[in-house]
Amino acid sequence: MPHFLVEGLRRHRIQQTRERLRLGPLFLDHRLVCPRPDGSPWNPDHLSSEFSKFIRRQDLPRIRFHDLRHTHATLMLRVNEHPKIVSERLGHSNVSITLDTYSHVLPTMQREAADKIDDLLGEKD
Repeated sequence: MPHFLVEGLRRHRIQQTRERLRLGPLFLDHRLVCPRPDGSPWNPDHLSSEFSKFIRRQDLPRIRFHDLRHTHATLMLRVNEHPKIVSERLGHSNVSITLDTYSHVLPTMQREAADKIDDLLGEKD
């Protein structure tokens, strides 16, 4: 995880510990990262619903919460992260799933690879 996220999660954990101590035995400790205020799990649709509201409030293009996963994978591939690393981050059972799913990113990567060979061999436009 990026360092800023690790630090954010540490701060969140401290706040969560304060809340758990404040509620005492009323806090239902399921060891969740983002529980409801009493520690219990959210309804699975809650995150998607809140994300949609956030998107509308911020006047951002409409996307589903799950689309963030695809955006992350696409961005990683576009910055030339090794497909195996991207595959592992996504939890795919093998890299071919990742490459098949994100093949739309590959044409740009193919051009960049060809340009690198040109540079390596001294060819110029």
